[in-house]
Amino acid sequence: MAYMLRNSLRSGPVASARAVLFASRSLSTSAHLQAQAKSKKTLARPGVKNIVLVDGVRTPFLLSGTTYADLMPHDLARAALQGLLNKTGVSQDVVDYIVYGTVIQEVKTSNVAREAALGAGFSDKIPAHTVTMACISSNQAMTTAVGLIAAGQCDVVVAGGVEFMSDVPIRHSRKMRKTMLSLNKAKTLGARLSLLGSIRLAHLAPELPAVAEFSTAETMGHSADRLAAAFGVTRLEQDEFALRSHTLAKKAQDNMLLSDIINVKVPGKDIVSKDNGIRPSSMEQLSRLKPAFIKPHGTVTAANSSFLTDGASAVLIMSEEKALALGYKPKAYLRDFVYVSQDPKDQLLLGPTYGTPKVLEKSGLTMNDIDVFEFHEAFAGQIMANLKAMDSDWFAQTYMGKKAKVGAPPMEKFNTWGGSLSIGHPFGATGCRLVTTVAHRLQKEGGQYGLVAACAAGGQGHAMVIEAYPQ
Repeated sequence: MAYMLRNSLRSGPVASARAVLFASRSLSTSAHLQAQAKSKKTLARPGVKNIVLVDGVRTPFLLSGTTYADLMPHDLARAALQGLLNKTGVSQDVVDYIVYGTVIQEVKTSNVAREAALGAGFSDKIPAHTVTMACISSNQAMTTAVGLIAAGQCDVVVAGGVEFMSDVPIRHSRKMRKTMLSLNKAKTLGARLSLLGSIRLAHLAPELPAVAEFSTAETMGHSADRLAAAFGVTRLEQDEFALRSHTLAKKAQDNMLLSDIINVKVPGKDIVSKDNGIRPSSMEQLSRLKPAFIKPHGTVTAANSSFLTDGASAVLIMSEEKALALGYKPKAYLRDFVYVSQDPKDQLLLGPTYGTPKVLEKSGLTMNDIDVFEFHEAFAGQIMANLKAMDSDWFAQTYMGKKAKVGAPPMEKFNTWGGSLSIGHPFGATGCRLVTTVAHRLQKEGGQYGLVAACAAGGQGHAMVIEAYPQ
């Protein structure tokens, strides 16, 4: 696949990624977006229940091993839930259900949704469950909420996600686990001594966790490096995109645009009020870093990859009728969404490429109708590869069965408040951040439609259309 892609994309109509990224267009497009929005029709459909995002919050996203290091996942999830209650003022009595997404589960709190809800003070009468779908786990939590409301089972659902990379479970070897379980069942001293005598030094070696595919045994960073090579994405382009992400995130942070962040009091430490991974650098500094995965010739580095992050998010989702009855003015409508799945070996991170045209077709929109794009930035090379794939007729025809490409998003509409490369990526929590950011950007910029897209481990992906609520 890599050889075919490189040759076809180089000779095809794909604009250079650098030109796409740094097109000389003004970022100040509010007036244009407002004029566009007035001419668009709503995606409301007769007989279909309107489902709305009332509001969303998140804890500050922190580099793992920093201020949150001594907490547990449910602590962060609880903080997000409490923050949502405080921000929205919603009565717990009206909440019908809670669903949370996470990836690396703490075995003591495997249903982290339930433990966090109880810790946050929600009634023990409110059901809660946890879902996992890699980096789109909170996306799945949100669409589960949409499904519950659309089916008439609920009117008010809290969805969210959490990830805690500061303390991931580390297992004993399988042989050691079997011995320890047998020890627990042994009834005599002789049986216990026999089992203890069977332990060898090699059995004590732990099984360390890795962000790797079970089906291919390949780390995601290695996959990103191969994907970038297949699409001809250069190290320079990746570093430029990473610098863009950090620069825009810092600007958004300084201008108080990241208003979904709540303060978190960490016991024995100061109150945490902002993300700590946003670090604008320079191209010179970025160029000095060595490849992180494929050495010595890879192009993916620590700086152009998302970092291991601790954080949690939560959103309040209701039927429009219920929200208005309770006196809320929602942020946005949650409209059409799709899930996609591809080859986890060569197309692991191409979820946005497959999901975007599918959700646009489902909603009857085109790329030109979208005012705000928020794509998950797992790696700069992954984003660039998706942009090139989306802008390739050859890829659309060869791999997607489409007659023509969907086209790459214009960069003046794309992740303009930074993204996962700079803000951080707590695996299970990012989806809610993306959706809440779209809602806030639509309000700020006067647009009508936003599109969220994300890739995930296993070769899966998600895309959703969000419509601004009338101001």
